[in-house]
Amino acid sequence: MKVGIERERRAGERRVAATAETVAQLVALGLQIEIEAGAGTESGIADVAYADAGARVVPQLQLSELDVYLHVRPLTPEVAATLAPGSISIGLGSPATELPTVAALADAQVTAFALELVPRISRAQSMDALSSQALVAGYRTVIEAATRYPRFFPLYMTAAGTIPPARVLVLGAGVAGLQAIGTAKRLGARVFANDVRPASADEVRSLGGTFIDLDLDAAAAEGTGGYARALSEDRAVRQRELLAPHVAASDVLITTAAIPGRAAPLLVTREMIAGMRAGSVVIDLAAESGGNVEGVVSGQDLLVPTAAGDGHVTLVGLKDAASTMPSDASRLYAKNVANLLALMTVDGQVAPDFDDEVIAGACLTRAGAVLHEPTAVALGRPPERAQLPEGDI
Repeated sequence: MKVGIERERRAGERRVAATAETVAQLVALGLQIEIEAGAGTESGIADVAYADAGARVVPQLQLSELDVYLHVRPLTPEVAATLAPGSISIGLGSPATELPTVAALADAQVTAFALELVPRISRAQSMDALSSQALVAGYRTVIEAATRYPRFFPLYMTAAGTIPPARVLVLGAGVAGLQAIGTAKRLGARVFANDVRPASADEVRSLGGTFIDLDLDAAAAEGTGGYARALSEDRAVRQRELLAPHVAASDVLITTAAIPGRAAPLLVTREMIAGMRAGSVVIDLAAESGGNVEGVVSGQDLLVPTAAGDGHVTLVGLKDAASTMPSDASRLYAKNVANLLALMTVDGQVAPDFDDEVIAGACLTRAGAVLHEPTAVALGRPPERAQLPEGDI
């Protein structure tokens, strides 16, 4: 069966869905790999490396001839319509924000797997692209903050005087937040963190951070699969009130809170940012999904005047965070993709077993149906109306 990988064409995207290592893994399974020339250039992978691993490097893929299409960013409706009926696509789908593409995949009779939908269970950890890319993004937030912050992160005691360490506050202690905490600690900062899930307190402390307990209703904040649940509006307001003094005391604020399939929760108001010291830096990792900080603009640095009138705070809407480190991000992402594809490959044939909870959970569209219920409802295509073959989900 023919598996194809193209060069990613979305502006700012530098990752690739396969590396030489994963090509060799898939070739060993009996799959035929075709990859567009230059697909791995931004990730530091030469065409010859793919060829040496067993891939056929071609000037241009014929998408309609592929059995499986591997990608990073969500497809466009035009690409989705080009894929052959019955073919398989594997990659990020962003179903909540890419409804036209989801509809096009269903209409084209493509069996699409969205990595965001991979169940968060132990057996699927090697396929969890959200976690692997959050690891990269969390590290990058601290690097971006350090390059903009006009002072040192670590404590320095010199003959000319003592320079105190920076005070870093991280909001959200998922994979990205924990990586940000660890990286900031390694740079010598004093790190504080908050998450609406009290269970994350031990993880924060294990990395040397100080957990800020806001005494919110824990049951109301615990979601499924390790994610947080959106707070009610009154609790969200109370959360911001309790966070305000901690934000004001920080030199660097990093926000990473996200809820799958929904807009990012608002954690920090413009007024709270204005209450920080002049020269402070705010990095909003959730800017692409609406932002945790009021007024943030994805891909832009904004200068927010301080309430004291003595300067400004730099508000950064971080965009394409994982893509800024394409080599390691691609290494992790491509392995996630290859592991999911390997799970559904038997004797050189890609034949998904929909009795497998990982495969069934990750499936977005199949046989003209949208199988992810929230997306189906948003499209006006309830899953119960799907015309699936007998015995299928």
